[in-house]
This record gives sequence, structure tokens and C-alpha cells, in this order.
Amino acid sequence: MPTSPPLSKLSRYWDKQSPKYDRKMAFADRKFFGDTRQWICDQASGEVLEVAIGTGLNMHLYPVEVTLTGMDLSPDMLALARKRAARLGFAVDLTVGDAEHLDFADASFDTVVCTFGLCAVPDEAKAIAEMVRVLRPGGLLLLGDHVVSTSAPIRAVQALIEVFSVRLGNENFRRRPIRQVREAGLTIERHSRFKKGMVERLAARKPESP
Repeated sequence: MPTSPPLSKLSRYWDKQSPKYDRKMAFADRKFFGDTRQWICDQASGEVLEVAIGTGLNMHLYPVEVTLTGMDLSPDMLALARKRAARLGFAVDLTVGDAEHLDFADASFDTVVCTFGLCAVPDEAKAIAEMVRVLRPGGLLLLGDHVVSTSAPIRAVQALIEVFSVRLGNENFRRRPIRQVREAGLTIERHSRFKKGMVERLAARKPESP
């Protein structure tokens, strides 16, 4: 398995990707991800944290009544997100941060969102554990990402791509975050998987306090 680059290198990598990120994601949304962003954002409510918010592609999809906080490893991505928020007239608190060590207190948010970001986090289990930590009891975790395919030939191609993609930007194609979500004790309320199993999205509820 290729080794993940250090966070400083990942930050620089995504800074360089930022000018063309929206164009690349528009293609991916159209060809692969479908309505996943809308599916995710429609379920968000209350105080919302979006992990790996990037350039803010989800902003216009959230219900108007949410209070949004966004974090990302890339300062240049966040600069574009701020410009998008200004154009939309959308109030959002944006901060640079590490998904594996979220700089928020326990039980701070009603909803935590991550779309197409866990694939690039060095340790997705740590990131999910952090998302669960900052989620309030009874809160909703909403995830959408590309994952390991149900097709053996596609899995072989994904493994080949990872030889290069993990070293460059830690882009992983054979993860399944739903496993860590279940291990964390959350209840899967909604779930779908499509495009030969390569795209998966879920809504999972954190247990209420005893």
C-alpha cells in the first residue's frame, strides 16, 4: 500500500488543485455522483459542520435555516469558498483544520457532513471518530464518497490508480467509511450505493445520551 504524504504536502497539493477543482468535480458529479450532494444537504439541520468543505460546492444546497461551519486543510480552497459565500450572500464560518483532529468541543453540532473528502484523509477512521465526537447525541452524520467497487475488474483498476493517486494527494479509491460508522455505534438510517458500488452515501444517527 502506498504511503500517505505528510499533511503539509497534502495542504500544498490541494492548494494547487483549487483553481481547477470545481471543473473536475462538476464532471464527476455529472458522470458518477448524481444527486448525492443534494441528497446529503437536504437532510442537514441546525448547527452544521462540513468537514473538507473545499471550495464550498455544497453551500447553495443547504436549507436556508442551517448555521454552517466549514473546515478544510487547504487555505486556497477556503479562499474560494469565502468568495462563493460572498456571491451567494451565505453566512458561513470557515477555518483551516485537520479532519483527524477537529478543533471543536465535544457535542458541538447537530449535523456533520463530509462529501467526497474522506477519500483523501490519511486515516479515515480517526476522521470519522472526530466527526462522531463533535456530533451531539441524537445528531446526524451525513457522508457521501467514492468507495471500493462491487465489481472485481473495477477493483483491480482502482488498485492500480491508487499506486499513483495515494502518493500524490492521498486519493483512495477502495475505502468503505460505512464500516467505521457502524463500529462507532451509529445507526444507519438511510443508505444507497450505485455505479457498480463505486459511490456510497449514508445518513447515520448518533445514539441519544443514556
